[in-house]
Amino acid sequence: MIDILNVIAALVTVAFGLFGFIAPRYTADTLDLAPTNSTMGLSEMRASVGGLFVVSGLAAIWLDAPLAYAMVGFAYAGAAAGRVVSLFVDKPPMKKLLVFGGIEATLALWLIAANLG
Repeated sequence: MIDILNVIAALVTVAFGLFGFIAPRYTADTLDLAPTNSTMGLSEMRASVGGLFVVSGLAAIWLDAPLAYAMVGFAYAGAAAGRVVSLFVDKPPMKKLLVFGGIEATLALWLIAANLG
């Protein structure tokens, strides 16, 4: 059962990454990010919100090792930690923070606990 849930979590990671990779304008709009005078922001979306997650998820599936899935979990833990800091420092829209942060925290908890526990 752990193996199946690991693959599902990795595929969810790939799916989320594909939004940033293929549709950076849509992703930026969803995340309330505004374009500036250059397309560097789109490049950043494709890289850090897109490609990073696509390749991380695919690598975990390819390596098929608990530590690989745990590392994806640690990436999500870092994202969730950033949301917690943002909650106090930036005061972002609560609904979006809870949705995105909840997904990140849930995936982090599962991938780390199931693969290192």
